[in-house]
Amino acid sequence: MTETIETIRYTADVVVTTTDGYVLLIERGWDPFKGQWALPGGHVDPGETSRAAAARELAEEAGVHATSEELTQVGVFDEPNRDPRGRYVTVVYHLTVIPGTIVEAGDDATRAEWWPLGDLPQLAFDHAAILRSCVTQAVRDGE
Repeated sequence: MTETIETIRYTADVVVTTTDGYVLLIERGWDPFKGQWALPGGHVDPGETSRAAAARELAEEAGVHATSEELTQVGVFDEPNRDPRGRYVTVVYHLTVIPGTIVEAGDDATRAEWWPLGDLPQLAFDHAAILRSCVTQAVRDGE
């Protein structure tokens, strides 16, 4: 029997919402999904935790600075086909900020903007499902 070894990449994403019902999205500057909207996030670097990577990626891609302790874990998303580049497993975190928090695109994001939760564009990857899960969890937790 031949065993197939699968390469799994480790990432972290952040759902940032405001207290008045907006979510932070970035426009991707690179493929896959170049030009489409997504949650801020990216690869976990060697020696880094997913929580630290989430805080770093949020600052790099959207100019929002938060400590890793301010991020609340939402869950792990590991569907085999969630990314066209191969197998990616992401740990998702949530952060709530005040309305008017300034965002500025950087790194591989060409734009960073606040979108009303009730009027979102099509999202890259499985980010719509991630966002739904985060909102459902927040409602369940009474946020």
